[in-house]
Amino acid sequence: MTEVVPIRTAIISVSDKMGVVDLAQGLQRAGVRILSTGGTRSHLEKSGVEVEDIAEYTDFPEMLDGRLKTLHPRIFGGILAKRDQPEHMETIDEYDIDPIDLIVVNLYPFAATAGRAGATRDEVIEQIDIGGPSLVRAAAKNHAHVAVSTSPEQYGELLSALESQGGTGEKLRRQLAHEAFEHTAAYDRGIADYLAGESVSRDFPTSLHFSLRRKTQLRYGENPHQRAAVYSDNRVRTANLVSARQISGKELSYNNLLDLDAALEIVRGLNEPAVSVIKHNNPCGAATADKLVTACDKALAGDPLSAFGSVLGFNRTVDVATAEALCEPGLFIEAIVAPDFAAAAVGLLTTKPRWRENVRLMQVGRLDEPGQTLQRRFISGGVLVQDADSLPSIPLQWETVTDTEVPEVLWDDLAFAWEMVRYVKSNAIVLAKDTSLIGVGAGQMSRVDSVEIAIEKAGDRVPGSVLASDAFFPFADSIAAAAEAGIAAIIQPGGSRRDDEVIEACDRHGIALVMTGRRHFRH
Repeated sequence: MTEVVPIRTAIISVSDKMGVVDLAQGLQRAGVRILSTGGTRSHLEKSGVEVEDIAEYTDFPEMLDGRLKTLHPRIFGGILAKRDQPEHMETIDEYDIDPIDLIVVNLYPFAATAGRAGATRDEVIEQIDIGGPSLVRAAAKNHAHVAVSTSPEQYGELLSALESQGGTGEKLRRQLAHEAFEHTAAYDRGIADYLAGESVSRDFPTSLHFSLRRKTQLRYGENPHQRAAVYSDNRVRTANLVSARQISGKELSYNNLLDLDAALEIVRGLNEPAVSVIKHNNPCGAATADKLVTACDKALAGDPLSAFGSVLGFNRTVDVATAEALCEPGLFIEAIVAPDFAAAAVGLLTTKPRWRENVRLMQVGRLDEPGQTLQRRFISGGVLVQDADSLPSIPLQWETVTDTEVPEVLWDDLAFAWEMVRYVKSNAIVLAKDTSLIGVGAGQMSRVDSVEIAIEKAGDRVPGSVLASDAFFPFADSIAAAAEAGIAAIIQPGGSRRDDEVIEACDRHGIALVMTGRRHFRH
């Protein structure tokens, strides 16, 4: 491979025109001949750059409403010819083909068009680029002799190489070729996913492909000895953390991102103003109320000790009143995710005392749409894929199975507890009162252990509260513990061989029992 390849002729044809004028002017100063098409050519000429129309060079006009522009032997022969093979050079000379040393191409905005509300299918299909990927792939294949740029972020390095060494070095061309094939692979993946989405089949696809782009490297992973990075999935259009705007605070950690994602997931599906408090990927507090500040106070009161150093999720714009509540002495918050933050609230949350100077504020935008419908989880040798556990609860299908009836005032708490238990690691038990979490038992090997932990966390607030269990009770021992603590009603899926024993125990202790018929395991 040739170390430094001079740039004498370049093709520039871009949809994203950011920085392209500066690049073209730099090439022109270096005496590079520039070939271009349509809108790019007009854009460069308006800025005073001398450009040769590709149609004039090929002596073949654009046609088919612009679908056919660059697919011509004079173009691809100039890109694909191996400069170190005399036969190749004699052939292109015979057919009056000039070597092309640099391809600057980025592709039609297919993903943006496909994701735009109201875009028709015809509009989306017209954004499937044909000539662009062909140019990129040809140049990347022949990177021994040709440089290819697919992103404005690469322009500065190209110009620096041109200025310092008169062309592109081997290392740079290899790097650009790798990024070019990543670019076309992601582009094709987006098209395939769009077409797959039109299928009426509800089956899982026979093959699954990931097209992710590294957004940033993190300082470390779950522990300091582990390396980590975060990658973005451009197919995700709903509000999410990776595309969120960080308003303030120091760099997010691996664990911060996991906890913020959990916080966002909880509040996303709640209609009333809601707040979640997350510690180690489990909720230690959550609440709904008619006002956000009230929900915030209730959520933080769920487990005040665990709330120290937690992350918070909101489903409404964080207002001044809520920010003032968060600034109470003795409270330390690592990060907050919300649709938006009032300007004055940002001021309160990012000024002294000291922790506020580093609190991460993440603005994700509106939460109108549900989160991802499929969940992916990597295991050794492959990936597990399942439907997300995001289906709304159907209270009309719930059944009170005890003779003891549910007091009318407890139905809202039961519905809230049942919504919350799906976000707790199984075996999961939650206690709720006044539509707020007051006790959580998470991730225990025994369900009765989870019950006892939740009761201990709730303390003297247990009497009159409700309990939700993510799966059935295998024995009646949990009912005895709940009754002794003063729990008034229980909601659980049912389905145990000992359901009759559990129902009888509830009636014996005067506890109403509701069965939902749906389990919420979260491993």
